[in-house]
Amino acid sequence: MTFDKMDEGVNKMCTEKKEEAEEEKEKEEREEEMSSGKQGWEEDGTYQNWQHCLKGAVKDLAHSLGCRLGRENHHPQSPHAPCNNYLLKIKGACMAMLRTLSVLLSLLVPAHSTRSPDCGGILTPSGLRYLAEVSKPHAESVLRRDLMDSAPAPSPTSPSRNQIISVKVDKFSLTLIPDTGMRLSIEVDLGISSAPSSTKEMRLSILADLHVDMNPEGNLEVVTSDCKPTLEEVQSTEETDSKSSSSDMDKQINVEKICLEVSKLLLFPNERLMSLAAPFPITPNCQVQYLPLAAPMYSEQGIIISLQTTFQVAGAAIPLPVSPVPFSMPEPARSSPSHLILAFSEHFYTSLFSALEESGALNVSLLSSLTTATLAERITQMGSLFQEDLPVVLQAVTRSSPHVVLEEDKAIVQLFLTAQIGAGSSPFQSFLSVNVDVTARLQISVADTRMIISVAAVEDIELSLATSDVGPILAALLEELFLPTLREEVPAQINKVLRQGVFLPHIASFTYIDVNITIHKDYVLIPCNLQLEAKTGEARTWE
Repeated sequence: MTFDKMDEGVNKMCTEKKEEAEEEKEKEEREEEMSSGKQGWEEDGTYQNWQHCLKGAVKDLAHSLGCRLGRENHHPQSPHAPCNNYLLKIKGACMAMLRTLSVLLSLLVPAHSTRSPDCGGILTPSGLRYLAEVSKPHAESVLRRDLMDSAPAPSPTSPSRNQIISVKVDKFSLTLIPDTGMRLSIEVDLGISSAPSSTKEMRLSILADLHVDMNPEGNLEVVTSDCKPTLEEVQSTEETDSKSSSSDMDKQINVEKICLEVSKLLLFPNERLMSLAAPFPITPNCQVQYLPLAAPMYSEQGIIISLQTTFQVAGAAIPLPVSPVPFSMPEPARSSPSHLILAFSEHFYTSLFSALEESGALNVSLLSSLTTATLAERITQMGSLFQEDLPVVLQAVTRSSPHVVLEEDKAIVQLFLTAQIGAGSSPFQSFLSVNVDVTARLQISVADTRMIISVAAVEDIELSLATSDVGPILAALLEELFLPTLREEVPAQINKVLRQGVFLPHIASFTYIDVNITIHKDYVLIPCNLQLEAKTGEARTWE
């Protein structure tokens, strides 16, 4: 009886303490919710439901554990066991449960994804028509192989069996269905022979609804959602009932299996589509990768694909500055004659230069036209540092991340460098350290599937003395001595780094032509046409 009362009292004490702790915890969580973005969960009640469920479960678990610990201490051989240990165990169990509750509730906080688009593209209705045009020979090849090669030849026991002797795709079209996907329409002329002297022509029509999904690997792929094949006779040299003839062909061709052939048609394009997310080199140790964020959207203007750019340095992804403004693919006000419209945000270009900075590509060594002897004529303390006449070298490194600003018809990059000025190579002896802030205009063009970025002109350079081993130097003298080298050599070195260009998001076997680049505030727009690359000595087909 004594231990029963003790159990009851301890359980009551534990419950009161636990409820007080829970109330305090709830108060802290409500304060955290206001700053951590749980409000959305509160509005639809999801967070409260889970919170209530977890609290109930933890309370039950704590009570059960308390009872179990109580029974363990209620030992008949030790009726006078001190209850301090018992209370400590209960208190520890309650605190453990509260910590568990805190961890579980923290898991319910919605994670704020850092994945957001910084570039994208719109495949226009015109682009769909071009893809259909270049896909037609491939479709005819697949259907001819499967319809002609798989059909058994006539035999002595069934000499009148229909034989497909020709397959010609007369029509192959892709049309856009806003908010849904695409409609594939194929019309195939079949030449049928049942005997040496009799032939007939039949028309196989296929309608299929397509859309683009994102597979578990994160790649985009075209899939079929609906397929309707029909077969009808067009012309015959036989004097037989056309309905009966068509029925016989239905049995032989098995039009229901035609939809499997449509799926085969998509295999090759999907293999090429995987190349969209492939990593591309920028410099020997820096790569760029465009990752689809979700399945595309469909509008009257075309198929809209949002992409997020990641950069790897020495094979490892690097953190990038957070975009202050979410980027959304700008849709043209009217139908575009171009096959594809690419768009790149201001954040994309800042991230590109940040990746180059992280890789060390923007750290350059500049050879000045000055020597230590000529410099000693202007800075007298130089004479005591170098006993022989040596070329003066500027070793420039980035001191903070570059920044790109896009305005109407204008792209500007801001570089923040520190130049160590010195002489000698082994070892290099620095005698001046100068902060260099460069503002330069960028020029953007496209060659094949690469975006060529170059520094067209330096608009402004600011120099300020950081450290000096040769005494104070006036700003005017710094500019006179080193500004010409910096103005000429910094753009040249950056252009050398970027001379190979930056690969645009593209599908293997295609290149871009008829490119027209326009720079707007916050983004660059690149309308262009697609061109399937021809194999040497062969006609252009998507093979």
